[in-house]
Amino acid sequence: MTVSARIPPVLRPEHPSARSLTALVEEFGLSTRGSLAGVEITGISINSEEVEPGDLYVGVPGARSHGGAFAARAAERGAVAVLTDAAGAQLAADAGLPIVLVESPREALGAISAWVYRTGDDPPLLLGVTGTNGKTSTSYLLAGVLKQLGLVTGLSTTAERHIGDLVVVSRLTTPEASEMHALLARMREAGVRAVAIEVSAQALTRHRVDGIVFDVAGFTNLSHDHLDDYADMEEYFAAKTPLFQPDRARRGVVSLDSPWGQRMVEAAGVPVTTIASRDDVDASWRVVVTDEHAEHTGFRLLGPDGRELETRVPLIGRHMAANAALAIVMLVEAGIELDAIARALEADGGIVAYLPGRTERVSGDRGPAVYVDFGHSPDAFANTLAAVRRFTPGRVIMLFGADGDRDKTKRHDMGRVAAELSDILVITDHHPRFEDPAAIRRTLVEGARMAEHQPELYEVSPPEEAIRVAVSLAREGDSILWAGPGHQDYRDIRGVRTPYSARDLARQALREAGW
Repeated sequence: MTVSARIPPVLRPEHPSARSLTALVEEFGLSTRGSLAGVEITGISINSEEVEPGDLYVGVPGARSHGGAFAARAAERGAVAVLTDAAGAQLAADAGLPIVLVESPREALGAISAWVYRTGDDPPLLLGVTGTNGKTSTSYLLAGVLKQLGLVTGLSTTAERHIGDLVVVSRLTTPEASEMHALLARMREAGVRAVAIEVSAQALTRHRVDGIVFDVAGFTNLSHDHLDDYADMEEYFAAKTPLFQPDRARRGVVSLDSPWGQRMVEAAGVPVTTIASRDDVDASWRVVVTDEHAEHTGFRLLGPDGRELETRVPLIGRHMAANAALAIVMLVEAGIELDAIARALEADGGIVAYLPGRTERVSGDRGPAVYVDFGHSPDAFANTLAAVRRFTPGRVIMLFGADGDRDKTKRHDMGRVAAELSDILVITDHHPRFEDPAAIRRTLVEGARMAEHQPELYEVSPPEEAIRVAVSLAREGDSILWAGPGHQDYRDIRGVRTPYSARDLARQALREAGW
């Protein structure tokens, strides 16, 4: 079952149990204003428009306003108390609700959400994946293998949240701490016993996974991205390292495929094992690609003490084999026998997983092969274009745009890599947000002109027209890679989410062209 909406819902427990506000105050040693007598809370929210009756409303200071100013609205929707800082308490004074004071509401949110939802009681197996590229894929592959092992699974990624068979489109890569703990509580109700969670750098620096201790944390790689949020690569790397400390995880698995892997091993404060698909590094586990087809990639996983597993992943690209192997080693570190994993995969003919918008083929048997992909960094472009190239007898056509109001420093490299590795390049729009889309395209074209290899280059706006142009340029045997939108079903234009599906637009363009 899939739940889809323009703004996806917050998943909460269907049968929450009340907790005494007085008990919360005593547990955390907090000060209060107003009477707490008889007040019970059943949930927690930082968005006044999403408050449900019985909620503790958390007033968090923001870039433009303080959440305390919306306490009266939260009260109208059924909030029974407010948790905020001193500034927020002044703004919330007229809401008529008891106020609980903390120094930093955001830093307190994770621990208090865990207490409200009791997510520390009999938790499931928790697996967290971080890195620049491959986080989503590895998380889906974790969930896929866990299902093949017979476990009811949960999943939280950039693309979707899963609770058993329930699927909901995601809002953020990692939800706010209040939403994350509500999600885990809902998973507990559904009998989920293992959860794979994609953990972004922002999730760590913005306290979204506070109150959670992962059984195993995994690191994929680090490459140029998110330098709109972090001053440089060193600061970006530093944002990832807390996941490998004892208050966040019990064990770690680190890929050495990027130079930052060894740095992560050295920074880790928990036991770490290593994995690599490169021959020039010394890792505990090694991934060897054995078989590459347009529908799957076969690989052998070699580990300590002669342990070995051979299987395949239903995706193209050596990087996807590396992601799958990382997932398997994370499960081994979690205590699952490699032989048990091997038997389950062998019974199914390999890993069974569907990854929406990750080098997802949307074309039929005739005409050019068309793939949509979520990749939006130079390194992701390089990996995916190389994978597509291996199964393209003709030309590789690349179609992409770039996010507005996001890391501008990577745009030249995105254009350069796309030009270097494609035969025809079509530059278009993606999420312009509040930026001028023509200016974004101009920067991408500048980057493309820096490449040593110069493909045929087209600049086409909007993307609905760009995919038609790409298809019109394609012949039988060619491949089109549309990078950026992936699974997403909207474009962000000046703060408005406009319905939009790269999959549907690509299929429509193919039909119009007679394919």
